[in-house]
Amino acid sequence: MLKDISLGKYIDTGSALHRLDPRVKIVMYVVYLVVLFMVKSPQALVAAAAVIAVQAVMAKISPKVIWTSILPVLPLAFFIFILNIFAYKGGEVLLKWWKITVTQEGLILGAIMGLRLIFLIISTSILLTLTTTPLKISDALESLFKWLKVFKVPVHEMAMMMSIALRFIPTLLEETDKIMKAQISRGADYDTGSIFNRVKGYITVLIPLFVASFKHAEELAVAMDARCYRGGEGRTKLNPLKLKNSDWLAGVLLLLGAAVILLAEYLIH
Repeated sequence: MLKDISLGKYIDTGSALHRLDPRVKIVMYVVYLVVLFMVKSPQALVAAAAVIAVQAVMAKISPKVIWTSILPVLPLAFFIFILNIFAYKGGEVLLKWWKITVTQEGLILGAIMGLRLIFLIISTSILLTLTTTPLKISDALESLFKWLKVFKVPVHEMAMMMSIALRFIPTLLEETDKIMKAQISRGADYDTGSIFNRVKGYITVLIPLFVASFKHAEELAVAMDARCYRGGEGRTKLNPLKLKNSDWLAGVLLLLGAAVILLAEYLIH
């Protein structure tokens, strides 16, 4: 069910990756984002899978949790895989029927594009959402982009909005699950019939979900106002971020992991 999806959830396992400075994790996530988009060979994808597996072991994240993190994006990854198969026309032809041509290079390209998306989601989960609380992500973003305050950019407010959005992903998933169960008990059917009828049936979920979302937003606004929240100007932090030697060491190790992926990519050419 939707409540079992771990996207956006924080799971405290007490690992070294959990204790790592969130600024280091955000910077390394951006590095891995760039590296994964540079990957074009199967060998580099294998290296990326190995590096991500090491990160999962370091974070003590179980394979079941990782699976539930990528579950929502599997249909999109499959669509990207199929789209690249049919869009790529060059290379050795494996199947040709009517106007549809499937080539060996197209299959490889589709697999690379689909796996690239899946690895990106896993890296996001391990380096950010599963191992870092929304509050720490907000503090890290505010620290990393504080130089934008010179240009009158509301950095604190933007970081706060992002952390709230991450925090409410699991809440909205649970709310959606409750609404679907309530509608099913009233006779709604989301598993049978044509695609059009299924999509039409989900309207009975979207409307109550929007109402619940606005209700949560109003309750949050009232709670923040009751606690005299007035933005980031003049505010102090209970636990200010401070880089330690272990954070620098972990950053170097994560950079070496990214370098291994790039090395596997460019040794092929």
